[in-house]
Amino acid sequence: MKTIAFFNNKGGVGKTSLVYHLSWMYADLGLNVIAADLDPQANLTSMFLEDERLEEVWSDNGHEQTVYGAFRPLLDGTGDVAAPHVEDISPGLGLVVGDLALGNAEDELSGQWPDCLDRKPRAFRVLSGLWRILMAAGKSVEADLVLIDVGPNLGALNRAALVAAQDVVIPLAPDLYSMQGLRNLGPTLRRWRAEWEERLERRPGSIVDLALPGGEMHPAGYVVLQPAVRLDRPVKAYGRWMGRIPDEYRLSVLGESGSLQVTTKPDPNSLATLKHYRSLMPLAQEARKPIFSLKPADGAFGGHTAAVRDCYNDFRKLASHIAARSGLAMP
Repeated sequence: MKTIAFFNNKGGVGKTSLVYHLSWMYADLGLNVIAADLDPQANLTSMFLEDERLEEVWSDNGHEQTVYGAFRPLLDGTGDVAAPHVEDISPGLGLVVGDLALGNAEDELSGQWPDCLDRKPRAFRVLSGLWRILMAAGKSVEADLVLIDVGPNLGALNRAALVAAQDVVIPLAPDLYSMQGLRNLGPTLRRWRAEWEERLERRPGSIVDLALPGGEMHPAGYVVLQPAVRLDRPVKAYGRWMGRIPDEYRLSVLGESGSLQVTTKPDPNSLATLKHYRSLMPLAQEARKPIFSLKPADGAFGGHTAAVRDCYNDFRKLASHIAARSGLAMP
């Protein structure tokens, strides 16, 4: 089972929409998929579930059907992680439900990170908790793939979520903010990877049988999501930033020096450049389905028909590229 996180500490780059659409696409292509919402904002969950269902799972004070509910016994010191609930979305697609309360785990995860160096068993249990929840969720539905959505920050919760990921896909927008995000994100990923390796070497003998994540966090590439064109931001400005992305990614994320002097199109680290589908997203949100599954009955008729078809082709190619980078066997 592969675990792939989608992460950028810069918000507003379409990360959650990317996870949502790829989850549907991989399921459509015949894989068993878990979409895991580890962002306390829980936007991915709100894209999947109707308001009535959201009220049911979030009004439960025990959080029994959310990721926080599975994590809570360990955080409270009353036991280990509980068996996670997997919400059945569609054949081949399940959701680990997000929870605003997951932000409560931030302090505990932060405090346990240095305790691993002192070989404290509880520290390893807590820091591997999210990964073990995802593994249990995947096993319960025989998943081939877990796609992980995380929030836009470099805090302890995201560190634990990224430790659970074998691969990391980085969504970007062609602007200064994403460039700065790469400069922060790349060194942080490398540091987290090295620090987790150090901690694995200090695992105490008393928990030798406890399964722990490898914390590979391998950069699988980046996806550029084009924003809607605005009159006050000329198209040429986006072209300038897109031209800078390949070298910045190599330098900041991969730690490689030297300039490729290429645009994003031939860059081997570029997974895709996706269009902004403008008016189709509200239709998809209303219909609770991905853009590429919209029908005329959903309001996607006339000129929208070609855009829906293009969206399907774009996401199918992206899914194939990510699978190839991650060593994921496709049906």
